[in-house]
Amino acid sequence: MLYSKSVPYLIEKPMANVKLLTKRNIWFERLMAIIASVNLCLALFDLSYVPWRDFYIRHFPQMTQIYDPIKSIEPHRETENYLETVDELTEQVSQTGLQSPQVAKKLEELSRLSTEMINSNPFAAANKSGTLEKIKNRMRNRVGAKSSSKQAFSVFWSQAYLSKRGWNQEIDFFDERIRPLIIVNYYRSIGENGEFLDKFWRIDLPFVILFGVELLARSFYIKRQHPGFSFFNAIFWRWYDLFLLLPFWRSLRIIPVVIRLDHAQILNLHPLRQQIHQGIIANFAEEITEIVVVRVINQIQGSIQRGELKHWLSQNENVRSYIDINNINEVEAIGAILVKTIVYQVLPKIQPEVAAVLRHNIESIIRQAPIYRNLQSLPGLNAMQTQLSEQLATQITTHLYSAVVSATEDPVGAKLSSQLVQRFSEALGTQMQEKHVLLEIQNLLIDFLEEIKLNYVQRLSQEDMWKVLEQTKQLRTQLSVQPVLDKNSTVLMRRERS
Repeated sequence: MLYSKSVPYLIEKPMANVKLLTKRNIWFERLMAIIASVNLCLALFDLSYVPWRDFYIRHFPQMTQIYDPIKSIEPHRETENYLETVDELTEQVSQTGLQSPQVAKKLEELSRLSTEMINSNPFAAANKSGTLEKIKNRMRNRVGAKSSSKQAFSVFWSQAYLSKRGWNQEIDFFDERIRPLIIVNYYRSIGENGEFLDKFWRIDLPFVILFGVELLARSFYIKRQHPGFSFFNAIFWRWYDLFLLLPFWRSLRIIPVVIRLDHAQILNLHPLRQQIHQGIIANFAEEITEIVVVRVINQIQGSIQRGELKHWLSQNENVRSYIDINNINEVEAIGAILVKTIVYQVLPKIQPEVAAVLRHNIESIIRQAPIYRNLQSLPGLNAMQTQLSEQLATQITTHLYSAVVSATEDPVGAKLSSQLVQRFSEALGTQMQEKHVLLEIQNLLIDFLEEIKLNYVQRLSQEDMWKVLEQTKQLRTQLSVQPVLDKNSTVLMRRERS
């Protein structure tokens, strides 16, 4: 009883440890996949921040206040001073009125700043010259000045125009249509290398350190599992993780993230991976098939043109280079095996059928003889004719088989047969070496191979590779399912027997 209780315990405990280890491993993979996904999202956000900053500053202004210092972005002094002057003008109008001398002075200053902004184009450094064009077009359309944008600003920032059109209406137009275009302009610091300063590395560095330590740990583990690997081979075993360490081309981090999500069983990319593999195979299979077949045919044609057919026919071992790996003539050995099989295995089994054929032929010959026709009326002749035919057929087949066996087992007969075959081959080879015969055969073979290239190779290229891949997939599925079916049938048979 003690043994029966302890054995299941000893068996179940290691299995539980294996399951626990697998569970811990999958949770570690999922944790690292999530961290890599977060890093990828940060990297993509960083890459999109400058192009999409106008969107962020309109809808998420607090985000730009936090992230602008990371991209070394600060308000442009000229445009920032312009907007501050407009705010001062608004404050002055609210205190002293539109017709006061203080307001007139601020309007003159704004007109001057507008001219300087158009001349200096502070939007160019941020690659926003198009924004300045929008500002000028909107201002010209507002005041009705079709020629000069400078004149349009001068008219707009005047007491006469603002009094005529209404201060509140025009300042609302500026705040809604002009200010958002000016506020998106910025200045970005440039480093000594001539590139914009970027501090994203401070955010990215902890992730890079984490992924670097993980890659080293995985590499040591792989090298321990495969002692024949070098350390660099172990690192390149997980080549895709190297993209997580690069400070440039951060968008390529999507490759290791997708692979990690697949390994962590968060995403199922098997159908996509299989489709990609089939697409690659389908694209290259056609060309590879054509190249291989055409190269083989070209080599055969080249061999024929170099006269190797003549050397092969002459059996000149000094000229024809042939690699023999076992010092055995395989053709003669195969022929000997076939002869023995036919003589000792096949002929005894078909001897009754051969005797029946001979008996039928003998009976036909006897019936056609004139003497048989004259004696056909004699009693008992038919039975005697049948018995005679059977005896003759049996004797002929027996003696013929004995002769074949004797010829096979007789050394002298075997030698004579070998000499006959050798002489036949030599005579045939000698006649084939005649110049006109050999030349005609070579030309016909070359033309025949060329026809194969033009016809059958073209058919290979026209064959639908997707159908071939689908058939291959079905074949693999059948092969993988068959062992399971065999195993299930074996289990059922055992259950029935028990």
